Amino acid sequence: MTTKHILSGGITLLLATSAFAATAADSTKKPAAKPEQKAEPASETLTFANGLLTLDFEERLRWEFRDNNKDFDKSVNDPRDDGWILSRFRLGLMVKPTDWLKVYAQTQDTREWFSSRGNVPGVNGVEGGDSFDLRQAYVELGNVKQFPLTLTVGRQVLDYGDRRLVGDSRWGNFGLTFDAVKLHYENRRFWVDAFVARPVQFRNGTFDDSDSADNFFGIYGGTDILGFQTTELYFLYRDKADAQPDLSPANAKNPDGTYRGPAQRIATVGTRWKSKKDALHGFDYSAELACQFGDLWTSDRSTKRLNHHAFALALTGGYTWENLAWKPRLGLEYDYASGDKNSKDGSSQSFQNLFPSNHQQYGFIDIFDWRNLHDARVSFSAKLHKNLELTLDYHAFWLAESTDYWYGGNSGNSTLRTTTPSTTKTTSTTSKGVTTVKKVTTPGKDVRTIGASNFAGHEIDLTANWKVNKHLSFLVGYSHFFAGAYLRQTGSASDANFGYVQATLSF
Repeated sequence: MTTKHILSGGITLLLATSAFAATAADSTKKPAAKPEQKAEPASETLTFANGLLTLDFEERLRWEFRDNNKDFDKSVNDPRDDGWILSRFRLGLMVKPTDWLKVYAQTQDTREWFSSRGNVPGVNGVEGGDSFDLRQAYVELGNVKQFPLTLTVGRQVLDYGDRRLVGDSRWGNFGLTFDAVKLHYENRRFWVDAFVARPVQFRNGTFDDSDSADNFFGIYGGTDILGFQTTELYFLYRDKADAQPDLSPANAKNPDGTYRGPAQRIATVGTRWKSKKDALHGFDYSAELACQFGDLWTSDRSTKRLNHHAFALALTGGYTWENLAWKPRLGLEYDYASGDKNSKDGSSQSFQNLFPSNHQQYGFIDIFDWRNLHDARVSFSAKLHKNLELTLDYHAFWLAESTDYWYGGNSGNSTLRTTTPSTTKTTSTTSKGVTTVKKVTTPGKDVRTIGASNFAGHEIDLTANWKVNKHLSFLVGYSHFFAGAYLRQTGSASDANFGYVQATLSF
């Protein structure tokens, strides 16, 4: 029996025994403060023994289908052109013997059924296949009402801002947690977190451990000193020694045999502003700017380290008609992240997206990352009933630089359309009133050296969210991506489809 099974089984037994004992002592159910580190709080938790024990539970099932989401080629039957069912079960227990001590543990079981993608987490986009494991386990010391400092140690969620750079994916079947130490300071005017962390890796069949080659440090703070908005500042630093598709692996060596060092050492400095609800009489806005500097190795330029300078910007604005029954909202958004301008020089401008939750940001099909991107978005939503909301989003996408890769929506861990089997370039010349059209086909050449249009395509997302009650909700959605000129000029250019039905039960 593995350590994972022993630990998971022990936690499960602890949860069951504690719940049973607490029920015997106090069977009254009442709402309680939810664990602050939970990525997706349950609609209501169960509290026992006068607040000593708090139990939370979630079961989520989602059927989804994807078509041409990776290769944009309807003539090829890719394993990811398929339908499947995703299951996610979570069970958590918080023990709070005093108002300055909190212990929280949460287990998670994820499965993917009826899929031809395989069963290795993260490979070919697989989202299931991580049987009963430890998702969170931390101790929190302190009470900001009595003293401004708190300390949280252990496996936990790190969620900041709109989760564009650091956040747990509420859509993803796994979610994201860190083995971390976090110090929190808070007073009436501002708050600040300082943390050191390593991301947890998902391993089916063995215990989910954190990545010792990926070290993450941060200082993130905010204030509401301006009454109409929240203002935040942050500094994030990542020292990553293992590989990504565009980063050289840790064990790669220079031509002279010397070790080349970490794949990336990147610092990110940024700010985020967000209007407070009801402060602007129906209007709302947010703005985030992030700048990066550091150095890295890339997989196609192995002779020296590259200086890294990049930046990203996100602007949103909208208006809600509060006096209308359906509370309709019309929103506009523009997202930009720099791309690498020249694959042959000694520098990199390709923004690194760190540990984001991208699903809600750049189209629900999840084929774009906050990296080498222009995204113009129009959004409309309305509450047809107090428990039923419809949303329609339109996106237009461009690559910031066609000389850089198209990065998928999983924080740059995959690339789409990096090279093409053949590229046809059409030229025309006019001499003495006669126009000659010539087509030149270049087989197997890197798209980045040819130069293609940077317009990737359009996407339409339609969703309906029905909250039956405080415990049960349903989400239904359909998305269609219309292939753009970049795809047509660099290979196959079929449209992509994505649809899903999801049910969530939580306590």
